[in-house]
Amino acid sequence: MSKRVFFYTHLITMKGSMKYSKLYGKTSKGELGGSQFTSHQLLTRGGFIQESTAGRYYFLPLGWRVHQKIREIIKQEMDAIGAQEMITPTLHPLELWEETNRTNSVGFELMKIQDGRGSWFALGGTAEEMFVDSVRTLHLSYKDLPFNIYQFSNKFRDEKRARGGLLRVREFIMKDAYSFDRDETAFVDTYAQMADVYTRIFKRLGLNTLKVEADGGYIGGDYCHEYQVESPIGEGRFFVSEDGLYVAHEDVAKFKLAPMNADETVEKLKEVDAVRGNTMEDGVAFHHLPLWKQMKDFMVVNERNELILAVIRGDLDVNETKLKKVTGSYQLRHATEEEIRSIGSEPGFISPVGLHGKVKIVGDTSLRTVINFYGGANAKHRDALNINIDRDFSCDIEADIAMCQDGCIAENGSVLHEKRGIEVGNIFQLGYHYTSKMKGATFVDVDGKEKPYYMGCYGIGLGRTMAAIVEKYADARGIMWPKTVAPFAVHLIDIQSSERGQEVHNMLQKEGIEVLWDDRDERAGAKFADADLIGIPVRLVVSVKTGEKIEYKERTSGEAQLLTVEEVVRKLKE
Repeated sequence: MSKRVFFYTHLITMKGSMKYSKLYGKTSKGELGGSQFTSHQLLTRGGFIQESTAGRYYFLPLGWRVHQKIREIIKQEMDAIGAQEMITPTLHPLELWEETNRTNSVGFELMKIQDGRGSWFALGGTAEEMFVDSVRTLHLSYKDLPFNIYQFSNKFRDEKRARGGLLRVREFIMKDAYSFDRDETAFVDTYAQMADVYTRIFKRLGLNTLKVEADGGYIGGDYCHEYQVESPIGEGRFFVSEDGLYVAHEDVAKFKLAPMNADETVEKLKEVDAVRGNTMEDGVAFHHLPLWKQMKDFMVVNERNELILAVIRGDLDVNETKLKKVTGSYQLRHATEEEIRSIGSEPGFISPVGLHGKVKIVGDTSLRTVINFYGGANAKHRDALNINIDRDFSCDIEADIAMCQDGCIAENGSVLHEKRGIEVGNIFQLGYHYTSKMKGATFVDVDGKEKPYYMGCYGIGLGRTMAAIVEKYADARGIMWPKTVAPFAVHLIDIQSSERGQEVHNMLQKEGIEVLWDDRDERAGAKFADADLIGIPVRLVVSVKTGEKIEYKERTSGEAQLLTVEEVVRKLKE
C-alpha cells in the first residue's frame, strides 16, 4: 500500500449552472414540525432533502450536489493512499451472515428479504461478509498484500426510532472500506494511515473531529475509534481528559477509583428490618448513610437466558456495553420480578450474598473501594449491613463495568470532562474476527502455508456528515456552506435586469464557476432570504442600481462590495 500522502487544495467543482426558476425543489417557509435539529430544519426548508417515509429521504438536486462533493473528497483521499473503489450487491446472501453468526449478534434489527426462488438475503447494514467472500474466491498470496478496497453503497438499519433528519436514519449511503494485511504488525501501519486519512477528509469538509476510543459492538474486533464532531445535539457521549491525552466514548471510558473509607474497621454482617421503597434513594433516606456506601444490584438476562447480577458501588451506574463484553453477551434485558424471585431474591432488595451458584455474579472493581456496604438482603423489607466482598460473597467475574461520569479521574490523573458529539466516521481493527469464521478466507504466505487475512474496516456516513456540517455552519437565517461542499460557488440574484444577469451568468460560466442563478420575477427581499437559507458562500446581485458593476457579498460577512466582473472572477478564483 502506498505511503504517499497527497494534499488537495482545490475545490470540488461540477459542470453547469442552474436557473432557480427551473430548479427541482424550492425553499419553504415556516418551522418544520416535530424536529428540534437545525440540520433537519434547514436542509428540508432549503430544498436539499425531502422525507419519504420515517428515516428515509430523497436527496433533491441541491442536496445531491452537496452529497456528491462530500463523496468526491472522500474518494480523492482514499485513492491517494492506493485504495481501490468497487461495489458489492445490495442484497447479501443470508448464509454469509449466518457463517459469522451476525444474524444473532447485530445491534440493530437485521432487515431480510426473500426472492422469488425462496432464497433469503440481508439488506446489509455493513458489508464485511461480502468483501471477505469476494476476496476468498481469488486465492491470493502474500505478494498481493496489503490492499484496501472500498465502496459507496446504500446501507439499511431497521432503527426503532429514526430521528433528527439525516442524523439517525433507516437507509443511507456509506463509504465503507476494508483492508487486508498479512499480520498484526503490518496492520498497525494501515490503521495509522487510515486514521490520518480520516482526519484529512473531515478537515477538508470543514469539520474538526476528535478521534474517540470506542466499542466495536456487533462489528467485532478488539479496538476501534469514532470520529466525533463536538455538538450539544449529538447522541454520542464521550469523555476528554483536561490534558487532551485521553478521549474515550462512554461505552469504554476508563477511570480511577479512590478508596472511600479505607480506615474503617470491618464490621460483622447483620440483617435488619427495612420497611422502605425499592429505590436507591429510599435506601439512603432509611439508613441515613451515603449513596456510595450502598450496594447497587442490577439483574439482567442475556440472549442465552442466563441470569446475570451486576453489583456496583451505589453512586455509580452499570455500563451495559462493558457488562455485555465481560459476559460475552450480545443482548441484555432487565430481569422480570418473577425471574428475580425464582432464585430466592426480591425486587428492590437484591443482594449477592447467598446467590452464588444461582446467578452469574459480576462485580465491579468499585466494590474494592468501600468497607461495610449496606443494601438489600434478598427478602422484602429486609436489608443487610456491613457487606464485604470476599468475606460475604464472591464474584464469578470481577471487572470494570462502571459508567464514567463528568469529573472522574483518568488513569493518568487528569480530570475527565463529558462531551457530546455527532459521529461522522469510524475505524475498526477486525483482526481475524471474520477470516477465522469464513472458510477459505486465507492467503498463501511466503512459507507456502495458508493463513487468514488480518483485517480492518473504515466507515463514513455521507448524509450524517452533511447534517453535521449544517449543525456547525448555520445561523438564524440559514446554512453557511463551506466552499468545499457548497452546491454552487455563487448565488447570482437578478433584480429587474435579466439582460445584465444573463451577461454575468455567461461570464461566470465561461470561467468555469458554478452558478445558481435566481432569475425569478420575485421581490428582492424574498430572493435575499432564500439565498441566506440555501447558504451558498458568495452572493452576487445585479440590478439597475448596480449598473455595470456587481454587488459581491459573502454569506458569512455583513459587508457588500461593488466590483467589476473581472474583479469578481479574480476574487472567486482566489
